[in-house]
Amino acid sequence: MKNILAILALVTLVLVGCSSKETTHDEGSHNEGTLEEVVVEIQTEETLPVGEEITLSAKVSQGGEAVNDADKVEFEVWESGMREQSEMLEGTFTKDGVYEADYTFDHDGVYYIFAHTTARGLHIMPKQELKVGNPDMSKVKPDDSDDSMHHE
Repeated sequence: MKNILAILALVTLVLVGCSSKETTHDEGSHNEGTLEEVVVEIQTEETLPVGEEITLSAKVSQGGEAVNDADKVEFEVWESGMREQSEMLEGTFTKDGVYEADYTFDHDGVYYIFAHTTARGLHIMPKQELKVGNPDMSKVKPDDSDDSMHHE
């Protein structure tokens, strides 16, 4: 019985040692322990046409270097005063830390986008206002969604 317990203890130690070894090999490519902030910069123009396919774009970087391995980039799009009717679009990695999704605005208005980004253990969601076509600014409702939040 003592031999079986000793073997189980040894196997457990070997397995724990292997799993911690694997995570240390990954630190060069993932940088989760670093103090460098992950930065998400929305690159979409702020004034856009109606009825044309638009590329929503965000560049993700950390320490001045492109983040090409973000866990997820999603663009949330909604019209002023209609956040509950927002649409989520999955961003696709293109190159040099840039993630994109295509979208067509079907009528004039003021819209907002969040670039929900999960990368290197953080969730970042910068926001940008978009003026599409010729919106009637007297009908625009203020948007009080947080401009940007960081979650660990």
